[in-house]
Amino acid sequence: MGQAGDQERPASVSVSASVPAPAPALAPVPDGEADLALYLRPGFYIDSDEPSVAAFARERAGDAATPAARAVRLYYAVRDELPYDPYDIDLTPQGFRASRCLAAGRGFCITKAGLLAAAARSLGVPARVGFADVRNHLATARLRQMMGTDVFYYHGYAELYLDGRWVKATPAFNIELCRKFRVRPLEFDGRHDSIFHPFDADNRRHMEYVAERGFYADIPFAEIEHIFRTYYPGLVKAGPSGDFAAEAAAERGA
Repeated sequence: MGQAGDQERPASVSVSASVPAPAPALAPVPDGEADLALYLRPGFYIDSDEPSVAAFARERAGDAATPAARAVRLYYAVRDELPYDPYDIDLTPQGFRASRCLAAGRGFCITKAGLLAAAARSLGVPARVGFADVRNHLATARLRQMMGTDVFYYHGYAELYLDGRWVKATPAFNIELCRKFRVRPLEFDGRHDSIFHPFDADNRRHMEYVAERGFYADIPFAEIEHIFRTYYPGLVKAGPSGDFAAEAAAERGA
């Protein structure tokens, strides 16, 4: 099992002047078929060797015959069985582990992406996590007030190696929450990237990708903790609190 803080990092990222840049890179994450073993090994956060994660993956994949079919089943299981909850952020190393997300039965974009990657690895599908800064125009008023911004730094997604190429998968928003926000749920077919739509079902601005932060073999907790404590002090101070789904329903009249 990997150790906390023991992860590869990208050599460079594209960050605009309006968002904080990550710490200087230590070493590039290798890419290429010869390096796929890196994305099959358990990590401290992507703890694919945890029995609960492995059991979850086996049960949800069922009799799917191909890696892509198994990945699709895992995607929908993580997306819809674990509700998205941005108030359930345990800003500790243990709180960012995939097994913790599974045990809690909920998570936010980073921990849900980590769980999808861990479940995929446990079934022999190479997987990693990627990050981007996004401007989310449909957060609830209370969440925006606590964050002090509509920019979500280090929005997380998974990348799965299927049929000879990396495919992005974003299992963050469960379908019930999407209905409350009138956001088209993100589908995943194992062949095409699954990333947020720029507009919602009513053609309102939904999600804008501001900066790419690259991909990692394991979750870069130290970097994320620093950004969250620096730029989201209100959210960090409040700790787990609030019912995001109920807030969304109240604001949208769902």
